[in-house]
Amino acid sequence: MSPEIYTRTQLLLQDEGLSRLRDAHVLVVGLGGVGGYAAEQLCRAGVGRLTIVDGDVVSASNLNRQIIALQSNIGQPKAELFRQRFLDINPDCKVTALQEFLRDERTVELLQSEHFDCVVDCIDTLSPKVFLLYHAHSLGIPVVSSMGSGGKLDPAQVHATDIAKSHTCPLAAMVRKRLHHMGIYTGIRVVFSTEKVPSHAMLQDPSDNHLTTLGTISYMPPLFGCIIAAEVIKILLK
Repeated sequence: MSPEIYTRTQLLLQDEGLSRLRDAHVLVVGLGGVGGYAAEQLCRAGVGRLTIVDGDVVSASNLNRQIIALQSNIGQPKAELFRQRFLDINPDCKVTALQEFLRDERTVELLQSEHFDCVVDCIDTLSPKVFLLYHAHSLGIPVVSSMGSGGKLDPAQVHATDIAKSHTCPLAAMVRKRLHHMGIYTGIRVVFSTEKVPSHAMLQDPSDNHLTTLGTISYMPPLFGCIIAAEVIKILLK
């Protein structure tokens, strides 16, 4: 990589830390408001390989919170847009973009296809989210997962912890319950908020991908994404 790009990072992490990031391969699943920011912070930090997965395209409703969303690219695939963006940030970053919604056997196939140093889960849909967490954990791959960032306003109530210590967040409760049925109680790092969602911020969604649509503010998903990136970098530097 060009030495100018990471001069400031090298000052902080020294050669050894920067080398560990450069040699790392991180899988990021879900490139929405949270996942897009998480993936970009990892790219800008110097992670050498990124596999990014999302089957969605940019929509007008993404403009309030997603780093990739512009009027000029509405309707374009997020995964490919991020691939181009990351190579524009660091041409030496090896980026694999998969335009698909990851689920079922395909999840296991991808996790076993090559070595990943960490998995980032930013999937919105419950079943594929739990499926990814279960199999990543079972394969011994460190994983950092986003719980619900929608319906929240207070940055001070966002925390990173083991899933066993998460609370208040309804999504975290559902994820914990399903993982408990699969024999997993701990060992998954999560970012969650203790802030309760006001009833007026919820809209029932008849689509297959969400149980409800939650109101969002511009800064909260990015905050989740940045904290997730920090947690991943901690793992990689260990």
